[in-house]
Amino acid sequence: MPRALTVVPARMASTRLPGKPLADIHGKPMIVHVLERAAAADLGPVLLACCEPEVAEAGRAAGFETVMTDPDLPSGSDRVWQAVCRFDPEGRHDAVINLQGDLPTLDPELPRAALAALADPAVDIATLVAEITDPAEAANPNVVKCALALAAGASAGRALYFSRAAVPHGVGPLFHHIGLYAYRRAALARFVALPPGVLEQRERLEQLRALEAGMSIAAARVDTTPLGVDTPADLDRARLLLAPAAP
Repeated sequence: MPRALTVVPARMASTRLPGKPLADIHGKPMIVHVLERAAAADLGPVLLACCEPEVAEAGRAAGFETVMTDPDLPSGSDRVWQAVCRFDPEGRHDAVINLQGDLPTLDPELPRAALAALADPAVDIATLVAEITDPAEAANPNVVKCALALAAGASAGRALYFSRAAVPHGVGPLFHHIGLYAYRRAALARFVALPPGVLEQRERLEQLRALEAGMSIAAARVDTTPLGVDTPADLDRARLLLAPAAP
């Protein structure tokens, strides 16, 4: 199994929910919930990558390693790579898990599943999918779909395309892409050095840059889709899901 480093990028400048890393969920900032979930996966060190001092302080106060990154970097992937280089310049960790900072209800089994899919030496990047069961999700462009070569009974397959449209056409399951990634370190270095792809810009999906460049992405099938907190309504739902049990 590769030696993994989990990096959680976080920014205060969310357009739909400003300041969301520090949004309170039962007395604890949301980013700390995410860091604790990442640590529960037990896959190696967990690192917070951020560019605001108040976010860094929240991570440090909870006992987590924190790296400040350049606020002008264009994407979360660039922030993750810069944090990796600053935290581990010697290259001790040969796998990097990119875990978004807005997943406070994350099941720790999910990053484990992504890293397990990276065990195949032919795979550059691993990610996750879950079968779509709600027809409304299939038609929703905010739900990213993965066209997946998944053999009968297999738990992972090769991702052939990602789209906001309902792909592939025809009878059969559709898969919801979960934006959690495990990269080989060399693959992440290559990815962030690539220029934006044609399809990436058309679909507004960063992972298409890797496919356009001929990189291999494996997708592991999981049973749960984590709640991504992007709006005040999502935050209310997260608070409900994480409410302490009544005595």
